Amino acid sequence: MSVNNKMKPTGEVLAALRGLMANLPKGLGSINAYIIPSDDAHQSEYLAKRDERRAFISGFDGSAGTAVVTEKEALLWTDGRYFQQAGKQLDSNWTLMKDGQPTTPSIDAWLARVLQPGSKVGVDANLISTRAWNPLNTSLKSAGCSLLPISPNLIDLVWADQPAAPQASIIPLELEFTGESVAQKLAAVREKMQDKRASVLVVSALDEIAWFLNLRGSDIDYNPVFFSYVLVTLDDLYFFVDESKLSSAVNDHFRTNQVQPKIQPYGAVHEVLKNLAESASTRRVWISLGSSYALTALIPEEKRLHEITPINLMKAVKNEVEAEGMRECHIRDGVALCQYFAWLERCIRDGKPVDEITGADQLEKLRSQQDKYMGLSFTTISASGPNGSVIHYHPLPDTNRPICANEMYLCDSGAQFRDGTTDVTRTMHFGTPSEQEINAFTHVLKGQIALGTAIFPRKVKGQFLDTIARKALWDAGLDYGHGTGHGIGHFLNVHEGPMGIGIRLMPDDPGLEENMFLSNEPGYYKEGQFGIRIEDIVQVVSTNIGDNFDGRGALTFRTVTMCPIQTKLINVKLLTDRERNALNNYHTTVWETLSPLLKNVKDAETLAWLERETQPI
Repeated sequence: MSVNNKMKPTGEVLAALRGLMANLPKGLGSINAYIIPSDDAHQSEYLAKRDERRAFISGFDGSAGTAVVTEKEALLWTDGRYFQQAGKQLDSNWTLMKDGQPTTPSIDAWLARVLQPGSKVGVDANLISTRAWNPLNTSLKSAGCSLLPISPNLIDLVWADQPAAPQASIIPLELEFTGESVAQKLAAVREKMQDKRASVLVVSALDEIAWFLNLRGSDIDYNPVFFSYVLVTLDDLYFFVDESKLSSAVNDHFRTNQVQPKIQPYGAVHEVLKNLAESASTRRVWISLGSSYALTALIPEEKRLHEITPINLMKAVKNEVEAEGMRECHIRDGVALCQYFAWLERCIRDGKPVDEITGADQLEKLRSQQDKYMGLSFTTISASGPNGSVIHYHPLPDTNRPICANEMYLCDSGAQFRDGTTDVTRTMHFGTPSEQEINAFTHVLKGQIALGTAIFPRKVKGQFLDTIARKALWDAGLDYGHGTGHGIGHFLNVHEGPMGIGIRLMPDDPGLEENMFLSNEPGYYKEGQFGIRIEDIVQVVSTNIGDNFDGRGALTFRTVTMCPIQTKLINVKLLTDRERNALNNYHTTVWETLSPLLKNVKDAETLAWLERETQPI
């Protein structure tokens, strides 16, 4: 989420890349275009430093985007969260393609239009999912072009100081936090494999592997995962990992969890998968469309079962132990958040200098004092004034601004605890907000309350709920350029699928059900002036209404985030009685939950702040 406004000169690396495109390694000829996705070999959203290839070649370091380099052009596609950032970071060699805008062609449409028939487009097949490869391949074929898997990766060949692969150790996560043993999970997975007549299951997503094996790591900043693959057969469990990362505690963990995985080198997965897939006894190989095309290509086409893995779905629905941990860690997190905002208000009131960086550091310090704390869940977005309008901003020395009484302040932050993961955004003003700021904030709040109190049928897909959060903004001619809600892991990735709430289709969304946890985060961003976002984590819970959708079952959300929403930013006249009651009830819950904890630690100043901020309106 780093936002560095300095442009990186890219002329030399682009020239080197184009040289390789014209004369491929191993005498493989040439290509006319090269695609550089954001992905690593596991299609991770956030990357280890070594895998930040698209950032290296383009200078744009947002978490989403795809670069395309041809013989004469270099283009970067990214979505609305990053338009401002990309505009500041791309140098004159690059053209920004604003993905999602009506006038912006897709990558395949652009390539089909500009390339001559017979042209060759290359991509590292490890870094592109099968879901992305298939339509791109079809589109290029229809234009008379071809899509080729290129190995080795061309960016790696021009990246002289590419960081080494991470070597962090792996730690076990105890049953008191996971609620299920690895043996129990393995039995459930094999049962689902038998239902699908699958002989092999391919698991390449790092968070799925960590959850399945009840292990955690730190190979990617803020994401407690480790580089590995898992193959499950009806008889064996293969674990492909650098064995130096496995301590005796991990071996003891496997014995305790009643499993004996076959440990293999990380790079051996391709050979083992190919052999298993080609075996006469193998009926079907279950592999998600979200896995890399490089893995999919090893499986005979007639044996491929392309469905979301059962582990992904099991992970999304928290068991009772995980759900309890998620609620509990949000309470501890709420204590730290209230201590931070009370401290920040005192600093500004007393004229003590505080800026975006020192503020973020103080929040991290306060979180680190909470029980079971393991680290941050992402880089804190501590954004004052106009920086708040950059959706995934985070402060660096050259962008750092004071937090003061005459500007809005947006803080989006989260933490990893052994019993769960948090993600919360609050927007505040420590002086006198303008009428425009108050009205925009109120419309965001109305949308947030509408979604947070919505009742909907069981298994409805999250996409159908998105408009509920946007309607109040749309009624005022406002909108926001990001999704409304994402799933969240249990001491895992802060962004977790397969469900989500947004305008874009989530292709694997199974529909919402009890004990899924998602964010509820509408916003509004006035470029160059301020940003507003209100984000809570919510738990999907059952409820009753009428005929409960003819027996299908009714669901709603329970907000687990515990932090007041600043009432001075609300135009109460714009709220309905229902909205006002919802906010007052939430603040009563926050007060009743957090005040005893603040009394226990004798934090009178934060307690007084909390009491004031949770007064009914």
